[in-house]
Amino acid sequence: MSLFLAVTFAAALFAQSNTAQSTEQGIPVNDALVVAKCGACHTRDDHGIMQRISFERSTPEGWQDALKRMILLQGVNLSPAEARSIVKYLSSDHGLAPEEAKAVMYDAERRIHPELSKDDRLDHACARCHNFARALSWRRSPDDWKQLAASHSLRFKLPANDEAVAFLAKAAPLHTPEWDAWSARPRTADIAGRWLVTAYLRGRGEYYGEMQVDPGADGEFATKVRLTSLNDGSHISRAGRGVVYAGYAWRGRSQGAPSENPAPDDTASQAREVLWFSPDQSSGQGRWFWGQYQEFGFDVSLRRATSDPALLALDRTAFKAGSQANRIRLAGDHFPPQATPADLDFGPGITVRRIVSSTPVEITAELDVAPDAPLGKRDVHFRSSTLPGALAIYDRIDYIKILPDSSMAAFGDQAHQRGYQRFEAVAYQRGPDGRLHTPDDVELGPLDPSDLDWSLDVFYSKSGASTDFVGAISPSGFFTPAAQSPNANFDVWVVATSKTDKGVNGKPLVGKSYMVVTVPSYTFNGRRYVRDLDRWVDDGAAQ
Repeated sequence: MSLFLAVTFAAALFAQSNTAQSTEQGIPVNDALVVAKCGACHTRDDHGIMQRISFERSTPEGWQDALKRMILLQGVNLSPAEARSIVKYLSSDHGLAPEEAKAVMYDAERRIHPELSKDDRLDHACARCHNFARALSWRRSPDDWKQLAASHSLRFKLPANDEAVAFLAKAAPLHTPEWDAWSARPRTADIAGRWLVTAYLRGRGEYYGEMQVDPGADGEFATKVRLTSLNDGSHISRAGRGVVYAGYAWRGRSQGAPSENPAPDDTASQAREVLWFSPDQSSGQGRWFWGQYQEFGFDVSLRRATSDPALLALDRTAFKAGSQANRIRLAGDHFPPQATPADLDFGPGITVRRIVSSTPVEITAELDVAPDAPLGKRDVHFRSSTLPGALAIYDRIDYIKILPDSSMAAFGDQAHQRGYQRFEAVAYQRGPDGRLHTPDDVELGPLDPSDLDWSLDVFYSKSGASTDFVGAISPSGFFTPAAQSPNANFDVWVVATSKTDKGVNGKPLVGKSYMVVTVPSYTFNGRRYVRDLDRWVDDGAAQ
């Protein structure tokens, strides 16, 4: 049976499903364009209840994918403007509440995220083809989950899985307290104005600055961003546009000034933006990302700017107990012209010796740390503004952890650019339990790349043999796959060895991260498979 016939047969099979679905109250569809474009297949009753659509809720990405399927398989004719309007309406009036969406944001943000299920049958039913968040990005009535499972069985030739349907009907129901509360509220996107931004880019460190958001045409917003690096003082300027769905879900694009020969991780690269704004629209968080496999990205946090002083970030994340005359830079907004030591509070055992310099956005201070200062994380305060857990006090570095601790990179071919990977070595101290690698261990922050030696160890290769056939890792921890693909996959240890810090055994501290370097695509049993994040996707019959 062809894909088109299978989907058409499934639609016909459930044409009478409104009777079954009437056991749960559906969500009326009141958008004239949705009714006009979808009503031929999804019948609508006198109460505005439309077959299937009234019994489903999803994210902007979920509705966009559903609309693409209808265009491809059912021949729905839409202009780009009509498609955008339909996705925006459905994402708002048939979307997810902010609390529901936050749990699956990593899917829209294109992050590799561990998903651990307690039931192998659920993994087989959902996670074999896509991550589990893709399923949990939808909310459906029990009957609609059954219909989805039946159509999947027809389309993908999968066996029925009643356990998966029962789990999803319970874990992702159509009606939830969060949705009932959110759908009763006005969902206007009131995000215009000035926002304070902190952004972290692995290997580049912390940035701070501001984003100006201005209303544009057709419900879009225009953005201008200016960031400053806390590592080297360099500046980033970006401009972009975005749309807010359901009053909290930002989807946009931005770009900096293009350079002549940009590096793969160039901070001016065109990036997709996915942000989650809090229900009161006072703060936001998310990711701006780019790359063949979206492997580069800023982790972004935003808060509305006010006239009050705001502490945003520190250029140092840890000090050793007993250390003296430590310099630290504090980034923020609306700092007074002449900050004083009394304005700063680093907690017990830390004395602010003097203020070295002060501007409205940066303060440099000199600190002394007492030998008996309490170890562990602590808050940092500038007057009434607080950075929770921003600074750690330690007595020694006990081990190094490489981030990401597992990852993938990819060789290139004629259709795919190479997939790179950026690594970072993070120092840790044992926690109060005195044992290493336990949940109470204290993260001290990234180590200076100049204090590390980076190397690669390819599985099953001779010790000391060249690893150039897989790729190279730079002194800053940036991995570049070999330009010529060996047409094979390789398991690799990425190793960082400290030049300065030693363990209790007197040997240099060493951290390892597991990486798989893959081909971008392969053919098996007449089907072509391509890589998408951390999994292989069936791309159709091989040509």
